[in-house]
Amino acid sequence: MSEALHAVDLIRKKRDGEELSAEEIRFLVAGAAQEKIPAEQLSAWLMAVFLRGLSLAELDTLTTAMRFSGEVLDHMGLGRRTVDKHSTGGVGDKTSFLVAPIAAAAGLADPMISGRALGHTGGTLDKLESIPGYRTQLSLAEMRQVLEQCGASIVGQTRNLVPADRKLYSLRDRTATVENPYLICASIMSKKLAASLDALVIDVKTGSGAFLRNEEDAQFLAALMVETGERAGTRTVAVLTDMSQPLGRFAGNWVEVQEALALLRNERDRLREDLREISLVLAGWMIFLGGKAPSAKEGRTIAEQKLADGSALRIFRAMVAAQGGSLDALDAGASFHRPRFRREFRAPRGGYFTSADCTKIGWAVQRLGAGREQAGEPVEAHAGLEMLVKLGDPVEAGQPLANLFTQEEARFAEPEHLLSAALLIGDEPVPPPLLMRQVISLDNKNMFLQRRSAS
Repeated sequence: MSEALHAVDLIRKKRDGEELSAEEIRFLVAGAAQEKIPAEQLSAWLMAVFLRGLSLAELDTLTTAMRFSGEVLDHMGLGRRTVDKHSTGGVGDKTSFLVAPIAAAAGLADPMISGRALGHTGGTLDKLESIPGYRTQLSLAEMRQVLEQCGASIVGQTRNLVPADRKLYSLRDRTATVENPYLICASIMSKKLAASLDALVIDVKTGSGAFLRNEEDAQFLAALMVETGERAGTRTVAVLTDMSQPLGRFAGNWVEVQEALALLRNERDRLREDLREISLVLAGWMIFLGGKAPSAKEGRTIAEQKLADGSALRIFRAMVAAQGGSLDALDAGASFHRPRFRREFRAPRGGYFTSADCTKIGWAVQRLGAGREQAGEPVEAHAGLEMLVKLGDPVEAGQPLANLFTQEEARFAEPEHLLSAALLIGDEPVPPPLLMRQVISLDNKNMFLQRRSAS
């Protein structure tokens, strides 16, 4: 008989920098999923991991145990390879609404399990729920039906999908252990791998609006996720992308759906070209990894064709209808956007838009009512912000830099204060930021993993 395991012994072991066995990690994950280990002990173990880290073997075991702690999706008989995209979070990041229908239009299936707004970043589910009637909580059987009909389905995590992650993440959020690459990786990858994907593209944000602002930290997290995905048999690539300013021109809920629809209708706008380009690159990688193109570059070409011929738009509309959403709202477009109050935020002086604290901008959007500080808080469908300039643009004194939308006039004060500190005007022009910083794949991941180990 093996010795009985006790959580306090495993806390002590990790606290002292020792490596846990696979059996010990599986014991902790099962205890979290079944709520057999007290929250204070799980919290102590999370802090020990936060301070001591994990080996690649520990991370692999942790992710696998979390992945199989509940239900997993089964795509047998679907007739399509399954691919998905995940973003580590940003401001104005609505690429999901573009890449999922593009990939489906290319003959793939995207079973996308998404999350809600928390902190300064928006939530895909909150944005979709601004479409009247859209259901984000589907059973696995219902999700399968939507996939068979449309090729894409964007839903929330079910109660029985990766329950260990739900428990551990709720503790991480309350114990200052969120910003840890090992725990971030295990959380993201356990949910994505539970979707039984053939391929996964990860959009790792870096810059002032990212959770990991330091580019080396972002590279390491990207390499960890590629390593974890490949170990599980899922082809995985990570693309480091810029989050030094909001992506596109809108940040909020309905306004982001509205902007994605404009791009799906193949409407071009200088202020949303960054959103279009990043979406096409990510979709190109999905199409390549899914076996529908011989390279990511040719995948991007196919992705652009799916925008131009309207097939991606048709799939997005079909998905919305299949999940109960109102097509009348989609067709109403900008006229459906009905905030009670609007206000312009103007430049204090002339010069050039030289710097943006994108995290502060995200908090401004949240304070307008579009996000939440704590899980379960309601969000406003029509709250948000429209950026009218991009980094490097010349501006004149008094020129509008942004439009603010809210349902309560009293909400304007704090966002305006945040934007005053976030949007900086300088005397000299700056070059636009580099959108795509790096691609990390099976071929080069070890370089970034070894670099962190050496340091």
